[in-house]
Amino acid sequence: MAKTIYILNGPNLNLLGKRQPEIYGHDTLDDVERNCRAVLADGFDLKLMQSNWEGQIVDWIHEAREQACGIVINPAALTHTSVAVLDALNTFEGPVIEIHISNVHKRESFRHHSYVSMRADGVIAGLGIEGYEAAVRRVCTLAA
Repeated sequence: MAKTIYILNGPNLNLLGKRQPEIYGHDTLDDVERNCRAVLADGFDLKLMQSNWEGQIVDWIHEAREQACGIVINPAALTHTSVAVLDALNTFEGPVIEIHISNVHKRESFRHHSYVSMRADGVIAGLGIEGYEAAVRRVCTLAA
């Protein structure tokens, strides 16, 4: 049975490729999924999900406790605001990699703080959608 990696995406990432392409590029979540599947180690699968609702992200993290070996999460704006996402991630025992398409440290100061980083085993920022691929490879290594 394959080990599943959950790739969770927060608010507005359904507009990836359309919203602020000067910051986030022209690639879509379909491109992210295709690229991540291409780098999966043998014996692994992935499930990519996106929601604009904080509670849905929390529910998927809870589901991951029973279904996933690791989580790659781009919490988007929830990064800077959601103690609920942090609390949910703290219940997950596998590796968690936080991902940001843009370099949040070069942006507005409110984006410099991440609640998710308090739980994450690694943080990737500013590599575009290639950061997802690096995160998936890292989860495969940690969960092998």
